[in-house]
Amino acid sequence: MIAQITTTAAEAAPTSVSALDLAMKGGPLMIPIAICSVVAIYILFERIMTINKAGKSPDSFMDKIKDMVVRGDVNGARALCSQYDTPIARMIEKGLSRIGSPLKNIEASIENMAKIELFKLEKNLSVLATIAGAAPMMGFLGTVLGMVQAFISIAQEEGTISPKLLSNGIYEAMITTVAGLIVGIIAYLSYNFLVTRVSKLVHKMEYSSIEFMELLQEPR
Repeated sequence: MIAQITTTAAEAAPTSVSALDLAMKGGPLMIPIAICSVVAIYILFERIMTINKAGKSPDSFMDKIKDMVVRGDVNGARALCSQYDTPIARMIEKGLSRIGSPLKNIEASIENMAKIELFKLEKNLSVLATIAGAAPMMGFLGTVLGMVQAFISIAQEEGTISPKLLSNGIYEAMITTVAGLIVGIIAYLSYNFLVTRVSKLVHKMEYSSIEFMELLQEPR
């Protein structure tokens, strides 16, 4: 009697399923979803490193540039800019190289350099935004296809439909939706995080360019 109860309890106990097993049951659309997840994570960390590197100009950078320009040491100021591989340093160096030209020309040169730097900072962000929208859609498509296959199997089943057959078909179909939503959420949050970081750096670039232009307009 005890052995029979133990056997019944063991049969009733839920079978644990690993994440890899679930992914394997999700169907062929799990492959592009997995590729999207790898690309999204790569873009996130690559952009974080790029943006961190771009914002490494020390706080005293502009103060040193001001002192050198006031003393007339333009070459020294350009040499200082060349020591920093940052957008702000390249913008100021471009402005310094145009000293002697009308202020409008200097300002236009700085703005053009800023556009180039902004393009570099925003590289692959559009890909991340695309993944944020496409991954859930691929998940929904996989679910619809899985449900179609499940109902085809049910229609071909003769006699009483097994609840296990119905439930297995449905949960396997839902796997792609879960995977697509997870990847989409990660990509969406990553995109907004990176856009915020880029916006902060752009404001810093704008402030530095305004500060530089005001320096050139000061009477000497």
